[in-house]
Amino acid sequence: MHRFLFQIPYRFCLAVSLAVIAMLAPLAPALAATDMALKPIQVSPHVYYFQGEPGMASAANKGFMSNAGFVVTADGVVVFDALATPALGEAMLTAIAAVTPQPVKLVVISHYHADHFYGLQAFKARGAQVWAHANGNVTLHSDLTQERLAQRRTDLAPWVNQQTRLVPADRWLDFTQDNTISFTMGGMHFRLIDSSGAHSPEDIMMYVDEERVLFAGDLFFTGRIPFVGGADSKVWLHALERMLATDPVVVIPGHGKMSSQPLKDMQLTRDYLIFLRQQMGAAVNDLTPFEEAYDKVDWSRFEQYPAFRDANRINAYGTYLLMEKESLAK
Repeated sequence: MHRFLFQIPYRFCLAVSLAVIAMLAPLAPALAATDMALKPIQVSPHVYYFQGEPGMASAANKGFMSNAGFVVTADGVVVFDALATPALGEAMLTAIAAVTPQPVKLVVISHYHADHFYGLQAFKARGAQVWAHANGNVTLHSDLTQERLAQRRTDLAPWVNQQTRLVPADRWLDFTQDNTISFTMGGMHFRLIDSSGAHSPEDIMMYVDEERVLFAGDLFFTGRIPFVGGADSKVWLHALERMLATDPVVVIPGHGKMSSQPLKDMQLTRDYLIFLRQQMGAAVNDLTPFEEAYDKVDWSRFEQYPAFRDANRINAYGTYLLMEKESLAK
């Protein structure tokens, strides 16, 4: 009898504990956000950005390895990219609120890769509009994007979990008539520049006219190896030239420190892309299998940079396939 009486509280406590855990699970992103404090870096009177850590997304950096930024106007805030988790999106909103009482009205997404848009659901919950390239609609609903979400739910738990949603744009931007879409907010003028087909099928850059600041997305990396994957490096190299044509004073890359010397700082990205094309192109011309070709290349020029170990083989293989395709098209 006495033993039975002691068993009731134990079972009751166990049931309550499990119920509490179940109730808290959907709140994981919000709870994770409480230990994330982002510090915006001001680059001009109205423009700020958040600089992610070097390297690839991991549990150690909680997914904070990409950049995002915002522009404060007299009529609201324009945000460029939303970082890699809902918790980071919430942390961005907290940091922006510490700078200005203006609400976030618009989020422009550079491209639909996981490290740039998973934070969107935090902004949508506050009523922000989302704009992205029309090509991103295909990317968003692709099998690859779904596979990446499943992978991130494992690798970046609890910051990416079952409550993480893939948020579509409210306006899919059509660049078929012009490669630039202009808009104004609060007396400031913005240009969205179509760079699709370079790093991804849906690349967008955003230029802030009054302050000559360019948000370049993943077309420009400083201080680390870019993730190339299956990108078209020929188109990417042309996009770098168009970037300089805007004559920016400051360029905010998708990864790494902002640049006040764009020509000098883009050299690493440019040199790396050219090197990949030269080495993999030569291998294709000589009919050398990829693995053999990769092992023959002297990578010492780039191997000291962050993300080399994680990205270089993938980049080289993607470029090898691209050079095969270009060779067949001749």
